[in-house]
Amino acid sequence: MENKIEFKINGDYIELLALLKAIGIAQTGGHAKMIVDEGVVVRNGDIELRRRAKCIKGDVIIVDDHKVILS
Repeated sequence: MENKIEFKINGDYIELLALLKAIGIAQTGGHAKMIVDEGVVVRNGDIELRRRAKCIKGDVIIVDDHKVILS
């Protein structure tokens, strides 16, 4: 079962850690770092290990059963 989320970016980009917190996948900044460090974040088909990766409109982020589409 997939949980699909559409997230609207205000500005040019959002950092990955901030995105994970904003959509509720991570409760804290430390939790967000753990999620990224575990290698379970997939961005546009590739594993994303950069905590401060700049996520832009059109990116698709997958974490476990959550699929986030940035607009």
